[in-house]
Amino acid sequence: MKMWIAAGAMALLGSMGMAGESGITKIKAAGDVATTMDALEAAVTGAGATVFARVDHGAGATSVGLELAPSQLLIFGNPKMGALAMQDDPLAGLFLPLKVLVYRDGAGQVWLSYEEPSKTLEYMGGVPKDAGYLEMMQGALAKLTSKAAGM
Repeated sequence: MKMWIAAGAMALLGSMGMAGESGITKIKAAGDVATTMDALEAAVTGAGATVFARVDHGAGATSVGLELAPSQLLIFGNPKMGALAMQDDPLAGLFLPLKVLVYRDGAGQVWLSYEEPSKTLEYMGGVPKDAGYLEMMQGALAKLTSKAAGM
């Protein structure tokens, strides 16, 4: 019975998102890159966060005569959370604001991917592993990407 429960849980997690040992979380998306990124940007602004930039890597590659599958990066944040991390260690600013990459892989699947703040900021000597803002950042990323994924 436990094996069936574990198998069901793994199947559910596989369709929702995967967190690897690298600290990168990947979530399958139902739409194309542009539509998924539009949904992510709307979710971010709807949550009251600030969008700082939307980078179209595919368009950048095309502008220099190279081919790249559709890929866009959204850079966003909430100074109330980011400033707390930077108060603990100013070098946290190297990893903030938060970023989510939306891209199409070689098999045609669109993904939303992000670095888990607890993994990214664990390198900071002054950022406590149990800092409340890390959990808040992680929760926000999970909620926003899940909403944008449309699955």
